[in-house]
Amino acid sequence: MSDIAKSSHQEAENGRYANRLFFLLIYLLLGVAFGIVLTRSEVVSWFRIQEMFHFQSFRMYGIIGSAIATAAISVALIKKLQLRSVSGEIITIPRKDLGSGIRYAFGGTIFGLGWALTGACPGPLFALIGSGVPVMIVAVLSALAGTWVYGWLRPRLPH
Repeated sequence: MSDIAKSSHQEAENGRYANRLFFLLIYLLLGVAFGIVLTRSEVVSWFRIQEMFHFQSFRMYGIIGSAIATAAISVALIKKLQLRSVSGEIITIPRKDLGSGIRYAFGGTIFGLGWALTGACPGPLFALIGSGVPVMIVAVLSALAGTWVYGWLRPRLPH
């Protein structure tokens, strides 16, 4: 390979690396902003979550409902407009085989128990740690351990 070709190849690699760093920075900033929104809206508040589980307030149901509506509209737009990922690939969302639904009921029950015990679903755990609730580190480590166990067991489970 000539020196010019090597130089050109190196410049292209440097450009891709800088592009990745730029997008990682954007994702980090979006994550921080999302954490601030979760904290300021009190979505991460244990008391708000308990109000929801005791059917004492509509607030959390409204937030969850608006998140579902936003996700549904986003998925519909992704499919209709055939949007592309950062790397240029068309984003495809495969259809789900719901089966009998037992696995969803079982998984949802485990998720709900963890949510009720910790007072937080996985999304806001990092926002809680960032806002000064260090005990949530235990919840993060537990979630990671559960994910690891599932990954280890997955080949042995009926799917």
